Amino acid sequence: MATTMIADLINPEVMADMISAKIPSKITVSPFARVDDTLVGVPGDTITVPKYDYIGDAEDIAEGVAAETVKLTASTSEVTIKKAMKAVELSDEAMLSGYGDPVGEANNQLAKSIASKIDADAMTALQTATLLYDGADIISYDGIVDAIDVFGEELNTEKVMFVHPKQVTQLRHNPEFISADTYPGNVVMTGEIGKIANTRIVPSNKVPVKSSKYICPIVKLDTDTETEDETPALTIYLKRDVNVETERQSLKRVTDISVDKFYTVALSNASKVVLAKFLQTAATT
Repeated sequence: MATTMIADLINPEVMADMISAKIPSKITVSPFARVDDTLVGVPGDTITVPKYDYIGDAEDIAEGVAAETVKLTASTSEVTIKKAMKAVELSDEAMLSGYGDPVGEANNQLAKSIASKIDADAMTALQTATLLYDGADIISYDGIVDAIDVFGEELNTEKVMFVHPKQVTQLRHNPEFISADTYPGNVVMTGEIGKIANTRIVPSNKVPVKSSKYICPIVKLDTDTETEDETPALTIYLKRDVNVETERQSLKRVTDISVDKFYTVALSNASKVVLAKFLQTAATT
C-alpha cells in the first residue's frame, strides 16, 4: 500500500509555476505595465529610469536654410528593487485529512497576496503623476471628460480609469455609462465593469482618499495611434520572479511555505496618466 508523503504534496518548483500562472489573472492595477528584466541575473539592485522631454513640433524651413538643432533632454530617477514575501504554515493533519485542498488553497492565497502587493505598488507609482484634474463634485460623465481633456489629445485614445468601489453606484446611475455586460467580448482589463467617455472603468479598493476626495488615475493604454511612443505608463522592474521555498518543522509536524518576488514598480511615462480628484459625496450649496 502506497503511503502519501508530505513531500509528494508540496513541490516548491511546481508551486512556483502554479503561483506565477495565477498572479496575472489576480492583478487589477498593473496588467498594462511593461516588465523590464534588465536586472535578472546581473549584479545590482538599482536602475535609472529616463524620462525624455518633448523636443517640440517641427518647423517650416525655407529652401537652402539650415534647420536649428535642439537638445534632447531627459530627467532621470533611480528605483531600487525590493522583496515582497508571504508565508503560510500547513500541518500534516490538514494535508492528509482529505478535507478540502489546503495545498491548492495555499497556492491561491499566496498568488493573491503577491498580486495584491504589486497592485498596491502600482497604485502608489501612479499617484506620483503630475497631470491633475481637481473636480468640485462627485464622479460624473462631465467630470471624466474634463479630466481626460487634461491630456490635451487631438484624438480620444483608449484609456482605463481606476475608481473606488464606492464610486461605482454613482457611475452606474449615469446614462452615459456603458455596462461591460453589453460588450463582454471586448473586455480587456481584469475587473472592468464598463466604459464611459471611451474610458474603461475598473474598481479598486487601492484608489486612495485624501481630503475627502478620491484620487482616480486615468491611464492611456499602449494602443496609442497618435504617437509611436510605446513607453507605457508603468514599468515593473524584475530582479527575480516568483520563488517558493519550504521548511519542514519535524517536531511540530508542520511545513512552512514561503513565496517571494524581487521587483519594483515605477512611473515610466508621466504623460500617460492624469490623476482625477472627485468628492466622496455630492457638494452642497
